[in-house]
Amino acid sequence: MNFLIENWFLILAALASGGMLLWPMLTASSQGSAVSPAEAVQLVNREKGILIDVSEPEEFAKGRAVGSRNVPLGQIEGHKQLPSNKALPLVVVCPTGARAGRAAGILRKAGYEKARVMAGGLKAWREANLPVEKTA
Repeated sequence: MNFLIENWFLILAALASGGMLLWPMLTASSQGSAVSPAEAVQLVNREKGILIDVSEPEEFAKGRAVGSRNVPLGQIEGHKQLPSNKALPLVVVCPTGARAGRAAGILRKAGYEKARVMAGGLKAWREANLPVEKTA
């Protein structure tokens, strides 16, 4: 007991570091099954998944994952770029991953049960050295 009283700051530091290690696992489940860029590529190649970029058109023109479709978050409901086959996996991406979580939730409510968020967004895509294209 004396040890605990004299070293309370060590115990506090251990609890804080443990909490920081658990935080990504806890927040990933609330985003609704986030996938890494490598997993996104596998979904596209193996299951005919579609990359949906919810960036604004100006952001989309500056840089996007090769093959992605632009469906701005504000126009996502019923957009013509969304596939008619709702059984296809959708990988939702934005520059940082912040908007993609909201968009995936909207898509799931619209019947796209396999809508998933790409963790880290386009930034993670670039860091994985995956191809990016720009509009001239």
